Amino acid sequence: MSAMATAYLALACEDVARVAGVFQDTLALPRHDLAIAGGPEAPVFPAGEAALALFETDDPRLDGPAVPGVRHLAFTSRAPARDAEALGLAGAAVDGEFRVDPATTGGLRLRLAPALEGLDRTPGPVVQRIDHVGVACADNRAAQALFVARMSCPLESTQTDMEVSMAVESFTSDSYGVVYHNRPPVPVGGLRVSFVTVGDFELEFLQPFDPTPEAGDSGEPLGAGPGTTRGDRGAIGRYIARRGPGLHHLALKTPDIAAALTRFARAGLRVIDRAGRPGSRRALIGFVHPSALGGVLLHFVQRTPLPGR
Repeated sequence: MSAMATAYLALACEDVARVAGVFQDTLALPRHDLAIAGGPEAPVFPAGEAALALFETDDPRLDGPAVPGVRHLAFTSRAPARDAEALGLAGAAVDGEFRVDPATTGGLRLRLAPALEGLDRTPGPVVQRIDHVGVACADNRAAQALFVARMSCPLESTQTDMEVSMAVESFTSDSYGVVYHNRPPVPVGGLRVSFVTVGDFELEFLQPFDPTPEAGDSGEPLGAGPGTTRGDRGAIGRYIARRGPGLHHLALKTPDIAAALTRFARAGLRVIDRAGRPGSRRALIGFVHPSALGGVLLHFVQRTPLPGR
């Protein structure tokens, strides 16, 4: 487990009342209404050791532009300002929380906040806990320097995702038959991925990079330019170009991904995947369309941890 415990994850969504109903009815999560950051009560849904708090996109308790998505992560602290000083984190104390300057976290909006008390954390039939929170990142090494070296969060694993294109030539003769020839694979896009454990889930840092030999990739950050492939590198690159680095998506761990996706479809909610497909860390993953959760990008994860983890 990480030394850092999570108080809550803030989700900005369009029509909080409707999305709260989806969390209750479709995800079968228990609802609590709690006052957060000096404001009125917000719907809060426990998910493992952490909790998901719903806000309207223009709620003044949120930083940044009034757009839907995963907005900030709050670590538990009994003395937010004092702990921020001890960790060397720049920012400001606001309404009982310490808002860390995103310029010092690579764009990830981070807070230190009091723990949320009295939550029913009994696992439900659909959601076991948060599996990970995706972070569109311009420099994974800088993120590791902050979360692993300074904040003592364990580095769970790293990987490189790469898409390749392979052409197949055929030579067809009326006398000699058919001969097939595979050209060497050509790399067309990639991601450097780092999983850092915070509490009982991971932050998944996703850094686009250009794997082509002509680019001379040496592991240096690609920067904020959009990706040029159709896969994840393109999606993360476009996100960074449009909004800058920061929290990108939420992934929930489920014991049965087929059942979870079916629940959404039967409720009339749009899904991107009808069945689980291979994903990172030997998992099956399946995405729900952002329109189902007021603009928040969610996917389910079904996986068995490695022995000893």
